Amino acid sequence: MNKRYAIILAAGQGSRMKSKTYKVLHQIAGKSMVEHVLGNVEQLTPEKVVTVVGFGAEEVKAKLGERSEFALQAEQLGTGHAVMMTKDQLAGKEGTTLVICGDTPLITTETLDALFAEHEGTGAKATILTAHAEVPFGYGRIIRGTNTQVEKIVEEKDATPEERLTQEINTGTFCFDNQALFAALDQVGNHNAQGEYYLPDVIGILQSQGEVISAYKMADLQDAIGINDRLALAEATATMRRRINHGHMVNGVTFVNPEATYIDADVVIGNDTLIEAGVQLKGSTTVGTGCFIGANSEIIDSVIGDDVTIRSSHIEGAQVGAESDVGPFGRLRPGAVLAKRVHVGNFVEVKNASLGEETKVGHLTYIGDATVGKNVNVGCGTVFVNYDGKAKHHSTIGDDVFLGCQTGIVSPVNVGDRAFTAAGSTITEDVPADSLAIGRARQVNKADYAKKLPYSQ
Repeated sequence: MNKRYAIILAAGQGSRMKSKTYKVLHQIAGKSMVEHVLGNVEQLTPEKVVTVVGFGAEEVKAKLGERSEFALQAEQLGTGHAVMMTKDQLAGKEGTTLVICGDTPLITTETLDALFAEHEGTGAKATILTAHAEVPFGYGRIIRGTNTQVEKIVEEKDATPEERLTQEINTGTFCFDNQALFAALDQVGNHNAQGEYYLPDVIGILQSQGEVISAYKMADLQDAIGINDRLALAEATATMRRRINHGHMVNGVTFVNPEATYIDADVVIGNDTLIEAGVQLKGSTTVGTGCFIGANSEIIDSVIGDDVTIRSSHIEGAQVGAESDVGPFGRLRPGAVLAKRVHVGNFVEVKNASLGEETKVGHLTYIGDATVGKNVNVGCGTVFVNYDGKAKHHSTIGDDVFLGCQTGIVSPVNVGDRAFTAAGSTITEDVPADSLAIGRARQVNKADYAKKLPYSQ
């Protein structure tokens, strides 16, 4: 197989987005557009990927990191000029080069692989990715000869009435013989109203040299959509969401209402998991098998074990062990780690704390910066007082501990195994194992005191 290379065009500002964020960095299903494009290209295992950057160059480089090489297009002078900027990295190499725009996140690896296969199978010097458009207005038309080879690409404004009836359009993605590409680029001029160098002009140059030009028609024009404004961004997002959800359903996940369930591209979900409407699974989240994720839960960058139940809760940067349950209205913040069969009930918040197996935290509780052992009962209203105004402090609770309702754990303290705290206690010192800690004032009753109050008269 010929060596493969790829050029991703990502230098444009995207003024029609009307945003401080550069166009290719706008997100779809948890990843920027250019990350989607690069991810699809990477699956083709190219020898080299070069991303052409311009506006927001440093931000794009930071987003893609070492996954790509970069070429700078300091002045945006057209797509042909952008490809010219990769000359130092690619010119002279033998093989096939894909040129794709960084704002086309819906083009799949399968389509790109088929484009390469068409190009290499026909021996063409250039192959155009095309699509059928019922209403082709505004697109360049693909004009084929009687032998089905491409004769030319004609732009809307230059097309004859007959050519405008053609419904096969240019998507802006190409494969080229790499050496032929750079030789032709040296001949591309900028004698046009915009004074720019256009990549499609390479097609005409190669044709004038008698070279074979081919085309591969993709199945769905929607997959070739370029994102130029917020309307297109919303359409692409909806398409991507449907595609992601479809993949999970094929793999055995049940969605009560797929159209109202939002799953990011990198999320992994085990089979026999049921997900209700309004759920958002974001980032690098992994959900195990046999789980129930209740309506309106949001889970971000977290690991959820098998057979877990989550009801209407917010979880971020956390780990939930198998057979545990959270919610309704639970909140697990970064660093929360729940072992197996842990119960975190309604209006409980856990942050940077681990809870051992079989531990139960029923309701109205805050646990922060703590290690809580196995089979601990945390009473209603318990608060870990972990912040002194300057620093966070850590407390450790042993196994089989019973924390009475409205216990205040003033960190740092250690509560030994099998200890008890009386309801309403403020614990400021360590509690030995098997002890009962009482940290509250003795109750005093004032007889007939209420009769002395002015409003009792």
